[in-house]
Amino acid sequence: MSTRSFAGQVNAPEFPPDIEWVNTDRPITMQELRGKIVVLDFWTYC
Repeated sequence: MSTRSFAGQVNAPEFPPDIEWVNTDRPITMQELRGKIVVLDFWTYC
């Protein structure tokens, strides 16, 4: 079994400018997250 790194092969899009952020006082940019492990938790209210 071989391991393959996908780092730097796929560029994530910027977050939309009109989204609402929780637990932060300002929007976060992709540049700030570069090189970090990021877990996104999407909530849906029914």
